[in-house]
Amino acid sequence: MSFSKRIIPCLDVRDGVVVKGVCFKDLQAVGDPPALAVEYQNQGADEIVFLDVKASIAGRETLRTAVRKTAETLFIPLTVGGGIRSFADVRATLKAGADKTSINSAAVENPPLISQCSAAFGSQCIVIAIDAKNSGDGWEVYTYSGTKATGLDAIEWAKEVCERGAGEILLTSMDADGTKMGYDIELTRKVVRAVNVPVVASGGCGKIEHIVEVLTKGEADAALAASIFHYGQHTVADVKRALEREGIPVRKGVGM
Repeated sequence: MSFSKRIIPCLDVRDGVVVKGVCFKDLQAVGDPPALAVEYQNQGADEIVFLDVKASIAGRETLRTAVRKTAETLFIPLTVGGGIRSFADVRATLKAGADKTSINSAAVENPPLISQCSAAFGSQCIVIAIDAKNSGDGWEVYTYSGTKATGLDAIEWAKEVCERGAGEILLTSMDADGTKMGYDIELTRKVVRAVNVPVVASGGCGKIEHIVEVLTKGEADAALAASIFHYGQHTVADVKRALEREGIPVRKGVGM
């Protein structure tokens, strides 16, 4: 586990453009992926995440073009996910310049893929994305951009993916996503305590206080955010200064 907490801007990409929505719906265009990635790097971001929300074959190639362009000027890790269905997709995404790949639906449908990719490329390259929705007595895993219920318990699935070789978990609360009402603290904490790999919390960030909360009460290793950065509400540097004031250790980053 890393001691310093990481701040990671998330860029949801559709047809080569960064978009943002609410609860995975009503997507609005907000910018150019490579330009935004470099801007966030300059603000002090620790990593960048690109997620292909269209996840079509054409969309994947469009995203890889953006990855290649971004990798030329990015000096911090880049994670790419969305529509990664196979070993070949993982290899192609890493070859395009990604440092890590994020797998969700394909991991659920073919769990041995996790072990196969981890053995070939290293566990540090394999991030398993878990989209979880409150089911009343727990949290259920959803796939295909939150459209398909799987019947899997999010906590148990998190344990399994780690046993299979995942190097990190990207945990998104579907209930909180895009609402700006804060992360799901209970879900995050339960997953963090159940696994032995870093957990990146995602879904619901609306202000700096939410990031403070998920990194302390939620015990997350990193916080993913989109809206507060895309719309100029705060810079990454703003967030890191606030975390430092709270005594939360952060990396200085390229732009600090």
